Amino acid sequence: MAIIESRIDATEEAQQRLQLAALFHALADPTRLLILEHLKTGEHKVKDLTEHLGLAQSTVSAHLSCLKDSDLVSVRSQGRASLYSLNHAQDLAAVQDQALRLGRPANQNHRWHEGHPIADGEA
Repeated sequence: MAIIESRIDATEEAQQRLQLAALFHALADPTRLLILEHLKTGEHKVKDLTEHLGLAQSTVSAHLSCLKDSDLVSVRSQGRASLYSLNHAQDLAAVQDQALRLGRPANQNHRWHEGHPIADGEA
């Protein structure tokens, strides 16, 4: 018997795929992973993160925006400053542990920091 999907089910599945894509995009950047590591120790102001990471304020803010859009971090105001904190710390740790298990065999040869080879066969 064939399974019939409603448009609502298809829409919900499409939305879930978009949410997963956003989450994996947020986790795919080494700088964002480093920010998440810093946030494991508690709340941080953007200024604190820029000093710890040695990055421009605009760069850190852009990364935090991506992490916030993915619901990995939350922000609260304290006077004129914004304090960022980690959401779902235990769940994030579990995802990172599983990702390390999944990626361990392949990560030895993957050059994530380099561009992909161009068509003329450059490796």
